[in-house]
Amino acid sequence: MPAPATLTVDLNALAANFRTLEAVGGVPVHPVVKADSYGLGAAACSRRLMAEGARTFFVARTSEGERLRAALGAEPAIYVLDGCLTGRAARLRAADLRPVLNADAQLAEWRAAGGGACGVQIDTGMNRLGFRPEAAPEPFEGLDLVLSHLACADDPAEPMNARQRDAFAAAAARYPGALRSFANSGGVFLGAGYAFDATRPGICLYGGGPEGRPDARIRPVATLAAEVLQVLDVPAGETVGYSRTFMASAPTRIATCAAGYADGVLRSYSPRGRVFAAGELRPIVGRVSMDACAVDVTGLDIAVGDRVELFGAHRMLDDAGAAAGTIGYELLSAINARVPRVYVG
Repeated sequence: MPAPATLTVDLNALAANFRTLEAVGGVPVHPVVKADSYGLGAAACSRRLMAEGARTFFVARTSEGERLRAALGAEPAIYVLDGCLTGRAARLRAADLRPVLNADAQLAEWRAAGGGACGVQIDTGMNRLGFRPEAAPEPFEGLDLVLSHLACADDPAEPMNARQRDAFAAAAARYPGALRSFANSGGVFLGAGYAFDATRPGICLYGGGPEGRPDARIRPVATLAAEVLQVLDVPAGETVGYSRTFMASAPTRIATCAAGYADGVLRSYSPRGRVFAAGELRPIVGRVSMDACAVDVTGLDIAVGDRVELFGAHRMLDDAGAAAGTIGYELLSAINARVPRVYVG
């Protein structure tokens, strides 16, 4: 029997998105699989992406890189975006991980441990991680990648995109032997001038659109579904859930579904969240609680044991994120470990 709440991951859709991103960008895709592939399971997703031809992956943390190396074996290159933090060089080298160096102290730490293959990040305006262009290091042995990160790629009309691109091109020219990587998911769709030598998409691999809304070119990958635990008839004038935030204006049929904020169903779904139930989109009513949410199923043929879809092919990830006042990234990465991942394809 399936668990009360499940996250189904369609690996065929993941592979299709990988191929789409390669076709649009025109250069190899180096997948970002940090945060456990945005909550979908880095080991399973990365193995499928390797089968599609991926040979370079990006994670955020050293520990993520160690787990990915254990899952994938010796072949792929794995870069760690945090870089070489104090005391981490030995772990990076032991797992054959490549730090993306972000500051002089990290470069010194890496060199002191013997160096080796690594990347350098150039901060072209995001002011998050990396060397400012004027302070970037001179070329050095082992440097095989130079990258930067777009701040506004989900808005193609934003002038900062072109400014960052030009700043990156100028900075990367200092490292003629290094691979250049600039475009994230949204950047892949900004045009050939943003692709450079390899792209680093994340959310578009996993089903999110490049502009934070559904895009017909990107297939849904993840489906979060929950079992109906109970069906209640609520009389007019009575309330549902904590704090009495929903009052039935007429007799209302409520399905209590086995997914709450402990599973990653954000409390902010109240009051605009909707789920796909018995062929229709229906509203979540009242407050999302820790283990359950309530759905108005008045007039539907729905019973205990049926399942509703919180996002997936019928309730697109980006639409669900917008209803919760957030983005698809957060919905995926918030899904709790108690929700089993079920892989198809």
